[in-house]
Amino acid sequence: MGFQPMGRVEMIGVRRRSSRDFNRRRRPCITPQNMGWKPMLHSLLPTAASVLSDHMDWHLIIAAVIKIVVFVFLVTLPMVAMSVWAERRVSAAIQDRVGPNRVGPFGLLQAVADGIKFLLKEDFTPAHVNKFYFWLAPALTMVPALLTCAVIPFGSRLFDEKMVIADLDVGPLFVFAIASLSVYGIVLAGWSSNSKYSFLGGVRSTSQMISYEISLGLSIVPLIMIYGELNLGRIVQEQALNGWALLPLWGEGLSVKGFILAVPIFISFIIFMTSMFAETNRLPFDLPECETELVAGYHTEYSSMKFALFFLGEYAAMIIGSGLAVTLFLGGWSLPFGWLAPESVDAAVPWWHGLIHIGVYFTKVIALIIFFIVIRWTLPRFRYDQLMRLGWVFFFEIALANVVITAILLAIFK
Repeated sequence: MGFQPMGRVEMIGVRRRSSRDFNRRRRPCITPQNMGWKPMLHSLLPTAASVLSDHMDWHLIIAAVIKIVVFVFLVTLPMVAMSVWAERRVSAAIQDRVGPNRVGPFGLLQAVADGIKFLLKEDFTPAHVNKFYFWLAPALTMVPALLTCAVIPFGSRLFDEKMVIADLDVGPLFVFAIASLSVYGIVLAGWSSNSKYSFLGGVRSTSQMISYEISLGLSIVPLIMIYGELNLGRIVQEQALNGWALLPLWGEGLSVKGFILAVPIFISFIIFMTSMFAETNRLPFDLPECETELVAGYHTEYSSMKFALFFLGEYAAMIIGSGLAVTLFLGGWSLPFGWLAPESVDAAVPWWHGLIHIGVYFTKVIALIIFFIVIRWTLPRFRYDQLMRLGWVFFFEIALANVVITAILLAIFK
């Protein structure tokens, strides 16, 4: 028999039956097309609200916001402005000049006048620059310096709240990880400016900051080995009870072990502070922006508030670096000889003790800022080969040997 083709009516009937069968098997589905976006959102909102209310601690969030606003915006940023004023007054005293003394009492409002001047100046962007990265670079310099505030304890407790924005167990690692991002702002500023002076300043800063980050990280390893802790709040509490890292004169620090271990800690402190000068591009290590060679370095093409952000970022980094040095080596918020020291990190602290601890912390930070300023106006600028030789030939080896010596001493005193 030959092949008999199916008639047209029978073929249509087959297709209709299969289509009806498929429609009966298909399950109904609610989609945005057949339900509408608004009803779907209204059905999901109560569920999302209940999840948020069950899993969010609003007290913790409100406390964190208050600490961020007070510590970052009402304390650190005004300290940046006052650091500029202090720099000008101290340099004037060193050089037998008068310094700013016209705007406000003792010239204290000079920083406000400078800020208004930067805001009102023309924000000129050269035509030959890469505009996106040219605008991005100042923010990448300023923001990391402020983010590192989060883990530094600026007091013990106040009204039963820890005086730290984020009490992380990896405090120093967080600071170094975030602070290292500022090098991208300087590199992008030098590259996007499309200028040889800016580019040379960016390249110099890259090699300088990466080189001294190694020494900076190695310098705190002996301290971490001795305390066995990466939480900055607990490190400060240990120093409050048993002597500061550099001054072990009370508690368990007042012993042969404490005095001997103070030697590698002192070496770490010297390396840490010197590396901090290089990381913040301060004299005598301001090679990325030295005016005798590179006009102004990586920010040559910048003006108005974009230039001010570079300027403020340098001072913010100096303040945070001073705060980290105070926390690690000088007891943080603690008074000497264990005065007014709480028994533990979680112990209750009277409110007036908490205020005294905050005042002690900022007093130590201000003292280190003045030290930064005095060094700037005392020592001459290094040559670039001297700067890199100091970092790689001396500090790297000394910091590495210091780690080994500390490990040997800890094994002896175990």
